[in-house]
Amino acid sequence: MIILVLLIVTALAFDFTNGFHDTGNAMATSIATGALKPKTAVLLAGVLNLVGAFLSVEVAVTVTTSVLKVQNSKTGQLLPGINASTGLTIIFAGLIGGILWNLLTWLFGIPSSSSHALFGGLIGAGLAALGSKGVNWAGVTQKVLIPAVAAPVIAGVVAACGTWLVYRITQKVMKKRREDGFRWGQIATASLVALSHGTNDAQKTMGVIALALITTGHLTGNVAKDGLPIWIIFSCALAIGLGTYIGGWRVIRTLGKGLVEIESPQGFAAEASSAAIILSSSAAGMALSTTHVATGSILGSGVGKPGAEVRWAVAGRMAVAWLVTLPAAALVGAVSFWISKGVSSVSTQLAGDGVIFLILCALSFYIWWRAQQQKVDASNVNADWDSSTNSVVPADVRDAAKGSADKAAV
Repeated sequence: MIILVLLIVTALAFDFTNGFHDTGNAMATSIATGALKPKTAVLLAGVLNLVGAFLSVEVAVTVTTSVLKVQNSKTGQLLPGINASTGLTIIFAGLIGGILWNLLTWLFGIPSSSSHALFGGLIGAGLAALGSKGVNWAGVTQKVLIPAVAAPVIAGVVAACGTWLVYRITQKVMKKRREDGFRWGQIATASLVALSHGTNDAQKTMGVIALALITTGHLTGNVAKDGLPIWIIFSCALAIGLGTYIGGWRVIRTLGKGLVEIESPQGFAAEASSAAIILSSSAAGMALSTTHVATGSILGSGVGKPGAEVRWAVAGRMAVAWLVTLPAAALVGAVSFWISKGVSSVSTQLAGDGVIFLILCALSFYIWWRAQQQKVDASNVNADWDSSTNSVVPADVRDAAKGSADKAAV
């Protein structure tokens, strides 16, 4: 029971990191164009993420059935050879892989996929515990990998066409009036993205908690039919809402300033494209990456505006992170499982899972401490982007940190 509680706490911690890591998906462009003040934007996004989490459970069903093979799809019972102890450790280790990858990419301001970090962690832990038979490869391909490739491309094309059309229609409108008008429109479209983010991403954590409860026999295996307990929905909604309110300023800065010097018509087109794709995929139960969609839309808005500058070096760095997210999180998930099992083989399962939990806490604190040395927050999130370094940290913050380090060395 203690391990189950610890797992649920860890799952909510992942949901929290998902919230602040992905705030930029909804609000980066609105903050960059001045449509919303930074703190107002993250508050609005937090509230709408919380509301969105209550709207559907389709993606949660995908998480319980389409990633790991731990239960019989017809009866909901655990498959032969899998006991509650092994099942909980697999899920626990997978969450650790997801959280650590989220925090690491946040430190460097890279808008990687929280969803793929979670799925990668679960796949890695499943492979370590059960081999290839423990992973639902068909489900992963259809519900995760195909959307991962298709979503940013579709989002980019839609946003590029929308941006071109917006500028075409308003070419005779005075620039200031056009900018002001679309800033108001951005408030609506950004709100829709935040709402859709809650319907998609909060459900992934709901699915993980449901999978743990199914493993221990506290919940039936048919989430689609029986639904989820309200406390799971509420706690996940609250965790992602609070995480969103904290604001992952580093990722917000990369999306709002690093990819394209964005104007309000572009922001409007990008957000409208993102919201349409995320909402339609949530209804279909596809656990796609909202980060991939938002990034594709922002890049598309740069391509669609005549004469706009797209920083392809930043986009390339992000693409590399996308490619390594699944395997990197899988490796961490697998190592976490092996550590837990190694400790539990000479002690107890509680000791094994407790060790990997302490490792998670220590590494999370270290990453947070590193971020505080060169802090990015609401006060400098819109500072000019330094194209010579493409660093997410503003130049004045880097210079101040370097000066402090030089003084300390003397």
